[in-house]
Order: sequence, then structure tokens, then C-alpha cells
Amino acid sequence: MRHPAATTADAPSAAQKHILTVLVISQVLSGAGLAAGITVGALLAQEMLGSTGLAGVPSALFTAGSALAAVAVGRFSQRRGRRPGLAAGYATGALGSLGVVVAAVAGNAPLLFAALFVYGAGTATNLQARYAGADLAEPRHRGRAVSTVLVATTVGGVVGPNLASATGALAHSVGIPHLAGPFLLATAAYAAAAVVLAGWLRPDPLLLARALDARTPTATGTAEERGSTGGTPRGGAGGVTLGAAVMVLTQLVMVAIMTMTPVHMHAHGHGTTASGLVIAIHVGAMYLPSPLTGLLVDRFGRLWIAAASGVTLLAAGVLAAAAPPASVPLLATALALLGLGWNFGLVSGTAIITDTVPLATRAKTQGLVDVAIAIAGAGGGMASGVVVAVGGFTALSLGGGILALAVLPVIAYAARPRPAAGR
Repeated sequence: MRHPAATTADAPSAAQKHILTVLVISQVLSGAGLAAGITVGALLAQEMLGSTGLAGVPSALFTAGSALAAVAVGRFSQRRGRRPGLAAGYATGALGSLGVVVAAVAGNAPLLFAALFVYGAGTATNLQARYAGADLAEPRHRGRAVSTVLVATTVGGVVGPNLASATGALAHSVGIPHLAGPFLLATAAYAAAAVVLAGWLRPDPLLLARALDARTPTATGTAEERGSTGGTPRGGAGGVTLGAAVMVLTQLVMVAIMTMTPVHMHAHGHGTTASGLVIAIHVGAMYLPSPLTGLLVDRFGRLWIAAASGVTLLAAGVLAAAAPPASVPLLATALALLGLGWNFGLVSGTAIITDTVPLATRAKTQGLVDVAIAIAGAGGGMASGVVVAVGGFTALSLGGGILALAVLPVIAYAARPRPAAGR
């Protein structure tokens, strides 16, 4: 049998189908690993440190770790291709997950913090994979390509939180603290994703895209031509700034509210089963609507869907603030809207970035953009615990929803009419 790389160089559409299939499998696995930190990270820190004010530290740490990993994965992918970059990122995430388990057993807070930082590599890699799905996609189909990779995370992301109780019981049975159980699942899930990518992501999407671009430079179009797709402003730098701004704001708001929701529920008598269900619905809403979002982005333009992200996040914040703490359905609905708003921002922002960055610097630039996203998430996670300790969950939710509306003036500025050349 001929190696896929030998046959797909002349059939990029066939290569794209194979690449998307492998990415989908890896994302299903990694989704379970991603969900561990969301579901019990804050509760584990609260239990070990005895402080609600520090409950946002885990989210801040693994998001900060994802910032460093985004740079490393982006640069490594730029030099060697998506396959080694993504595989190395997931392997690092597996190592961090195992470190969290060891820290919980030892009751060692410094080790916990270090391990959570390393665990963040899995989060960064999960997001970087969406770019791999778009490398070979035609400009008019980029939104759908990105969404295909994102939606695959839904399976693991929904199953993972709902296994919080089961994995906790398994961990307890072997002498590991209950809340460390989901990180056992994360260790296995991230490791499996690394193996899948290392073994089957061939041909490498970024390297093949470069080869095809060098052979037929007009096939993919210039960055300027790509910049006009779907209502994206022309100009690489402006497009990068706009796409990054949309994703940074939506990430900050989403992480802040999401991080403290399990803590808020725990403080009002809900167990890990209820909080796991709410987070599972949230993660599902983050990724499951992706195919529809991709179609909307390709059909109506990047800017309209980016604007919708801000409005949706405002609705999520208002509902989370108004929901009675005892109402799991209302909290779940608020978190679903929170995930949907984030999805709108991520898919539209990713399409904007991919439209405007040339292949020669694509992976490196995408990595740097994801650094900004990770830093925003780290800031949101760190600040969330302090805001709740001082003003309560209602203040956090309302403040986050209002902050999300900042995407609207950014988009309005980007969409403003340009003066004609020479005037």
C-alpha cells in the first residue's frame, strides 16, 4: 500500500478528508482531558488550600501554561509541521495531568500548581488543532473546516465531566483523592491523542499546503485576496488584530464565569454530579454548535458572527446572575449560552486569522495569537475567584456579560468604510 503522502500531494481534497478524520479522533480523546480541569480544578484547589479566593488559581495556571505551550507548539509546527507539534503538545498535557494526580496524593500545593501549569499544554494543543483543519481548506469553506475539528471535542468534553463521580470513585478506591479522579482520565486521554496524531496525521496539513502553494501560488490566493473572504477587512495586520481581539475578549469572559460556576454551585449544596452536568452542557455548547457556526461564518461573514458572540455572552451573564443558586436548569442554560457565545467568537476569529496570514508565517502567528487568548483566560480565571470573594457570583456574571459587549466597537471600527486610494 502506498503511503498517504505519496498519493495525496496530487489530491488535496482527499488529503483534507483524511486529515480531518484523524483530527476528529484526536479531538474526541483530548476533549475528555480538557474537561478535567474545568470540572474539578477549582474544587481541588479549594479543598487543598481551604480558600475560595484562590479557587481561580488552577484555571489561571493551566491557562497561563497554555500560553507558553501555544508559543512552543506554534513555533515547532512552523519548523516541523502540525503532526509533531500537536503530538508533543498532547504528550506534555498528559504529563501535567499525571503530575496533578501525584500532587493531590502527596497533598503538595506547589507541585499541584506546577503540574497544572504543564497540564495547560493540552488546552493549547486542543485549540491549535483547529488551525490544522483549515490549512488545506478552500477560503469559502474555512469556517466549516474549523468547525469540524472543534465539534469533535464535544464528545470527550461532554462525557468527561459526567464521569467526574465515576473517576473520583475509582481514584478513591486506589487511595487517590476523589477530586483527582478526572485527571487520571485526562492523563490517558491526552496520551492517546498524542499517539493518534503521531501515527496517522500524514500527510502533514501545513507542510502539504506549503508544497501546493509553492507549486501553484495562485491556487490559494494571496493574503490580500483571502482577507476579503466573508466580510473580513483587508490587510494582514488589521485582520490579525481583529481576530485576536474577538477571541481574547470571548475567552476572558467565558473562562471567568465558567471557572467559578462549580464553586458557586458547591457553596449552595450541589455535588460534583450536578456541577459536572452543568459543565458538560457548557462544554457541549462550546463545541457542538460548531458546524452551524461554520456555515453561518461562511454564509454571512466573519464580522456578523463575531458581533453575535458579544450579544450572546451578555445574555449568558445576565441569566447566570439572575438564576437562583438552587436552579440547576437555569444555571445550565446560562452556561450553555456562555459556551455558544465563545463558539461564535472562536470560529469567526479563527477564520479571520487564517484568511489574513500567509502560509510562510501562519503557524507562528497563530501560536502568538493563541498566547494572547491564553493570557486572557489566565487573567479571567485568576480574577474570577477574587471578584466572587469580594462581590459575589452575581457581580462576576453581570460584569463579564457587559465586558463582552466590547467586541462590538472593535468590529464596528474594523468594518468602517475605507477611503479610496489616493485620497
